[in-house]
Amino acid sequence: MCGIFGISGHPEAARLAYFGLYALQHRGQESAGIATYDGTSIHLHAGMGLVPDVFTEQTLSNELRGDIAIGHVRYATTGSSALRNAQPLVARVRGMEIAIGHNGNLTNAAQLRKELEDEGAIFQTTTDTEIFVHLIARNMQNGNLEQAVLDACARVQGAYALILLSGKKIIALRDAHGFRPLSIGILHGDSSQDQAFVFASETCAFDLLEAEYIRDVNPGEMVILEDGKMTSVKIPGSETVPVRQCIFELIYFARPDSIVFGEDVYRCRKNMGMQISREMKTDADLVMPFPDSGVYSALGFSQHSGIPYEHAYIRNHYVGRTFIQPSQNMRNYGVRVKLNPVRSMIMGKRLCIVDDSIVRGTTVRTRVEKLRELGATEVHCRVSCPPLLNPCFYGIALSTHKELIAANHPLESLPDLLKLDSLHYLTIEGLLKTVSHPDNYCLACFNGDYPVPCNGCDASSCSRKSA
Repeated sequence: MCGIFGISGHPEAARLAYFGLYALQHRGQESAGIATYDGTSIHLHAGMGLVPDVFTEQTLSNELRGDIAIGHVRYATTGSSALRNAQPLVARVRGMEIAIGHNGNLTNAAQLRKELEDEGAIFQTTTDTEIFVHLIARNMQNGNLEQAVLDACARVQGAYALILLSGKKIIALRDAHGFRPLSIGILHGDSSQDQAFVFASETCAFDLLEAEYIRDVNPGEMVILEDGKMTSVKIPGSETVPVRQCIFELIYFARPDSIVFGEDVYRCRKNMGMQISREMKTDADLVMPFPDSGVYSALGFSQHSGIPYEHAYIRNHYVGRTFIQPSQNMRNYGVRVKLNPVRSMIMGKRLCIVDDSIVRGTTVRTRVEKLRELGATEVHCRVSCPPLLNPCFYGIALSTHKELIAANHPLESLPDLLKLDSLHYLTIEGLLKTVSHPDNYCLACFNGDYPVPCNGCDASSCSRKSA
């Protein structure tokens, strides 16, 4: 649930990285960092908090010099929420400086960390990202960074979208399954020679910079950018690995104005809402989303069903997303202050709520109780993804069954638990109808079919946090 960004060949690299991270802020709100190279050395500035809180005009203008930069926004999963875990990580490896940013989660991180520590490695952070640094260092005997990265990939398991900076070189890659997204763009200048290449977790960052989206970094691909020239290498062994991209990116994580995995996220979410309407007939006076994540599915549901769409809840935009708050106390607080009902739209009405997912159930139950208090005669709920029944080990902060309401109660009991008149989840079959390549997605959180095992963990009880 992190965001990564890179840019090469622009005199304002740090400033554009700042704006790129700003566009990716929804992917991580706990820390932010930018590393640049000025032709001599790497400069790093990282801090806790949001992008505009971490960077100042002086930082961007004077400290982060150079025409090449990578950046990272972090939501802590593997490793605590602490400054030492902020990325990019910068290290000196056999006389070579490297900076690295990571989105994803290594499922064999604990095993690799123990092996490396037994061999004498000293870790400075508690993130699984640092495992890449140590593995790269151990394979740098001949000074070939690209081969060292490939050798590191042969040891790790799980989900990773990586971006590395070393000298005038940026290396970007995705794991063979392609769990997490990473795209390539180009920022055109005044002449054909005056252009900069950019990398980002989502294409909304390109839109902000007015960069052209070229393509995704493919699953199992390593892209090397140096001196304005881009080359591509296939990670050995990735040819036979099935693509299993995280479908939750399309359901919830990604911004709706992004293209992710080649899919228009806005259109996918509207199609999910339309598909729910096909699956379950609903009698209601109005359709309302839980903003903002339920808005686009609710639009699709309304357009297909013919039930009027209304914003009967108004969001306070100065409150963070409750799903990714790090503590339960903060989640409960966020639930109470995040949305305020429009009383005139609720009294005496039959309401149909459309939301993108139900995780713990805390948010839905609290809001439904409020709607009842304000005089709603019926409250129905339609969810634009299947029931979340299993933890995720690939970068979503859903690490135990006990966190998931649908995994702990029979589905037929959930309407009563959530104070609803009816509840319908989008079926897996219906969900797959909304994407272009249904065979390319990981559905483990719905059906328990894990593409990569969580080493040393039982999938039914794993409590280890994911990166």
